[in-house]
Amino acid sequence: MTQQHLDCGAAAADAGLTPMKLEELSQVAKATAALGGSILMQHYGQLVSIRQKARAGDLITDADLAAEQAVLTGLSEATPEIPVLAEESGAQGDVSELCWCVDPLDGTTNFAHGYPFFATSIGLLWRGLPILGAVAVPFLQEVFWCCPGMGAFLNDQRIEVSNCSTLEDSLLVTGFAYDRRERLDNNYAEFCRLTHQTRGVRRGGAAAVDLAYVAAGRLDGYWERGLSPWDLTAGAALVVIAGGEVSDYRAQNYDVSSGRILATGPGLHTALQRELEGIEPLAERLYAN
Repeated sequence: MTQQHLDCGAAAADAGLTPMKLEELSQVAKATAALGGSILMQHYGQLVSIRQKARAGDLITDADLAAEQAVLTGLSEATPEIPVLAEESGAQGDVSELCWCVDPLDGTTNFAHGYPFFATSIGLLWRGLPILGAVAVPFLQEVFWCCPGMGAFLNDQRIEVSNCSTLEDSLLVTGFAYDRRERLDNNYAEFCRLTHQTRGVRRGGAAAVDLAYVAAGRLDGYWERGLSPWDLTAGAALVVIAGGEVSDYRAQNYDVSSGRILATGPGLHTALQRELEGIEPLAERLYAN
């Protein structure tokens, strides 16, 4: 299945999911994301263990593990036929076609420092294409969720992307990959350039929340690289179903495995994509010790 911008409805149809099944699965995503968020709040401010994974700055806590276990149990009970790809425990079954993508704690560094911008993200993926999902932001008591044919919602209120159409009027958000210290392929130059051309660029530290905020019109656009499928699946679906556009940096075929995303309302996508395309990386000499 090839296309320029992500189409969640087309992905759902290709997967053979009926409207009734999609609604059922959207409620599963919503419930399990909320469950994961409730587990996170039980641990918030009371962490016993904070450890670092293989990459510098990539943390894991007891809360990640507890929330993931609760989510996996919930998904197994509700949809035992659907495999799961989870951040901490990896693939549970064949995840090459239809699968759940689970990030039990998106924004672990924030969480570990007591910074209340974090989430549990549950998304449904078909051959690399997001279909639907939910993002629970428990500190704010917010659950963003979506379903093709139904719409995108914040708790029980429908949400839509912004109608912003110019960079100078936009408020953007981005992030920086864990390997930013070692690779020239980062977005430092993009951050600096767009900070001067917009009303501002925020750095939230949780990709799923950033995407949910774009879906809700709180932010006008988001770009980032170096991400994983569990970071992107639910949030990308939210943006598209809320009326926005999601693509890679070149506005070409979208696949979560690329680790890159450009997500905006429909009026801003071309302007932001063209601006990103013309920005050169920072010079290598800036990284010399």
